[in-house]
Amino acid sequence: MRGAKSAKWVVGAIVVAMAATACGGGSNDSGKGGGATFRLGITEPKSIDPVNAQESEGTLVARQLFVGLYDVNVDGTLKAKLAESAKPNDAGDEWTFQIKKDTKFTNGEPVNAESFIRGWTRVATKASASDVAYHMSGIAGYKELNGGSSDKFSGLSAEGDYTLKVKLSAPDFEFDKKTAHPAFSPMPKVAGAGDNKSFNDAPIGNGPFKMSGSWEHNKKISLVRNDDYGLDKAKLDKVELAILNPANGVTLEYKGFESGQFDFARMPVPQMPGAKAKYEPQGEWIKADVSGINYISPFNETSPMNSADARKAISYAIDRAEIAKGVFQGLQEPATALLPPSFKEVYKADVCSSCVKQDKAKAKEYAEKAGLKPGDTLDFGYNTGAGHEEWVQAVAKQVEDVLGLKVKLNGLPFKEALEKQQEKGAKGIWRQAWTADYPTADNFFSPLLSTGGINPDANGKALGDNRGRYSNPKFDELLVKARQTKDAAERAKIYNEAEKLAIDEDQAVIPTWKRTQYRLANTKKFTDIKLDFFEDPNLAEIGVK
Repeated sequence: MRGAKSAKWVVGAIVVAMAATACGGGSNDSGKGGGATFRLGITEPKSIDPVNAQESEGTLVARQLFVGLYDVNVDGTLKAKLAESAKPNDAGDEWTFQIKKDTKFTNGEPVNAESFIRGWTRVATKASASDVAYHMSGIAGYKELNGGSSDKFSGLSAEGDYTLKVKLSAPDFEFDKKTAHPAFSPMPKVAGAGDNKSFNDAPIGNGPFKMSGSWEHNKKISLVRNDDYGLDKAKLDKVELAILNPANGVTLEYKGFESGQFDFARMPVPQMPGAKAKYEPQGEWIKADVSGINYISPFNETSPMNSADARKAISYAIDRAEIAKGVFQGLQEPATALLPPSFKEVYKADVCSSCVKQDKAKAKEYAEKAGLKPGDTLDFGYNTGAGHEEWVQAVAKQVEDVLGLKVKLNGLPFKEALEKQQEKGAKGIWRQAWTADYPTADNFFSPLLSTGGINPDANGKALGDNRGRYSNPKFDELLVKARQTKDAAERAKIYNEAEKLAIDEDQAVIPTWKRTQYRLANTKKFTDIKLDFFEDPNLAEIGVK
């Protein structure tokens, strides 16, 4: 879950809010077939093309435009889409997928095995410089394709029009789950290379919706129902996504919902109790315990966070219970593990010893071991406009009070924050969150903590999601062992061992809050509005009253 070139905002927040309210009105335009327009606000995505769709805004759009082999139900089970079957060989290093016949892209091109090979190759090729290519790193030939020594994905082949064969570089009995990520979408021939800007801004997909015009950067994205969709068609006629100022996007969403401009919205943390009191009795309050985690990412390679002792000092200094009660007013719960509780087969509470309870004495003890001294500066970065300011400030104050450090807060728009984290030599700590891309513990451990999840380019820029650059060969070995373990219970034990190593012994990241999400939804005009497995509104399933 996770930016792009910085947006140039030339008007103040009040002007933006007024303009946003003026453009939407709040009425739901009826369309042909009795549908309607569903409106919501987002901030500027990095990409809506699966070649590089990564943060929640971009993947939300990409999932409406494209459908792949699988989706994921809210409970974490796989939901077959274009996969009629998926079978591994006995060794777990080859998979065969049978693809649903006779579906097509919105330009009429067929969706077949070759279109999947085309899409996956487009993501993984070096020239695309994709931040999400690493999801395919287990496929044979990835290293050569992503490194630029080949333009073919040697591990992919088609047997006839609708049989996709995947050869892996090592066994992975959960590979089918990974194909639920948008990066594994099929692609039409017209897509061209990964940097085809006209396609990047107006992707031609095979999903329940299609683009209405091109992405109007920093302004809006418009989707209309794809009436030729090969699966269950959407009930909505249109989805309008207004792109809001990232400096106060959540506030603008909330104001937009109150004014009738938006049909779905997040809320600033301080406004949540009041919003709950007002909208829950009306049936417009949504609560969902989701498959994600909030955490702080220390930059493991650079001082002052380049020792486990320093990282543990920060973690022990945080009073999660106090912030949950005070800042979040009981609407969030402290996290003591990296995995979310929804991963029932693998989850264990209190994996992170330093997360269970604030311990000022231990915080000071570890700080002394690490050479952290009162007055030292600690950079603390976070993305603005998403309601994080209050709790980030509370954490900063606790760290200052307990350890005497000078915490320098650095708030940036989400896109700029992501780019800053990628820089070689990035230091300090950053606010982070992760929502599952697919329902396996590997989706937390491999992207966020494996050496391969760093994926540096020639200049040292981290292209993967392991922005903290944690690297431990033993941890990497445990992940490999887990993937090649066919028995789910035995695999869970290995994942438990890996999490204990990274989160407790090495304190690679610092878990903070479990991920409970709250939204406001216009249930007066729409039905069946829910948060899906990916924490997005289930646009393709929303009905109209």
